[in-house]
Amino acid sequence: MLSNDPYMADSAQAAAHSRPVTRLASRLSLDGEWDGALALLDGQDGDTAGLRARILFDRHFWRLDDPAPAGRAAAGLEDLALRGYLTAQLAYARILFDLGPRPDDEQTIRAGLREAARSEELRGWATFFQGVVADNVHADDATARHCYDEALALCRGREDLLLESYVVRHQAGHLIDSGQPGGEMLLRRSLYLRSALGARPPAAAAQAALASVLPPGTERDTLLRAARAAASELGLTWLNNQLAAA
Repeated sequence: MLSNDPYMADSAQAAAHSRPVTRLASRLSLDGEWDGALALLDGQDGDTAGLRARILFDRHFWRLDDPAPAGRAAAGLEDLALRGYLTAQLAYARILFDLGPRPDDEQTIRAGLREAARSEELRGWATFFQGVVADNVHADDATARHCYDEALALCRGREDLLLESYVVRHQAGHLIDSGQPGGEMLLRRSLYLRSALGARPPAAAAQAALASVLPPGTERDTLLRAARAAASELGLTWLNNQLAAA
């Protein structure tokens, strides 16, 4: 993971993250090898709680598996900003994927992202997800675009390339939906950043997104084959479902 990993939100976690075992666990998680990453963390001390909670959430988001382990891990965090951020993400996943959404999920999201935004390390991510919620829950294009613009400035200020890959992918969607130029270029940038970072599940999603705007041909076919291979191998449930219809 990047040196400015947004989940390493305090000095204790940062120190834990510098150890070889936790660096390797973070690397495996970025590859989509969540079970292996969690196995490496077994028996490690409590300083790895934040990393473990993040890995459990990432696994749940991509595989849509049992959310209970991620929920328990998030609820047990002493880091309030990270706890709020992951709790908000779990609530958002319930809404996005219709996984038994709760009446208070939107309130949980607002409260969690507000807490996360108090952290310098998480502020860019919290701002970005405010935009995602505006987009995908409220269909509020203006708020979403504003949040993405702000998140882009924040991630570039911190050289957070993973966050930038997410921001520009969502900005691309707005450009494409409104018929403006530049959307395909941003989708290519998102794929480039994710591939350069070795973020395999996000890269597969970026391949699918770029393929969706390309005309039939060799490049589109190659992107879809690569995305399907990664989604199948890693068990990326929602991406597998999306690609089945492509």
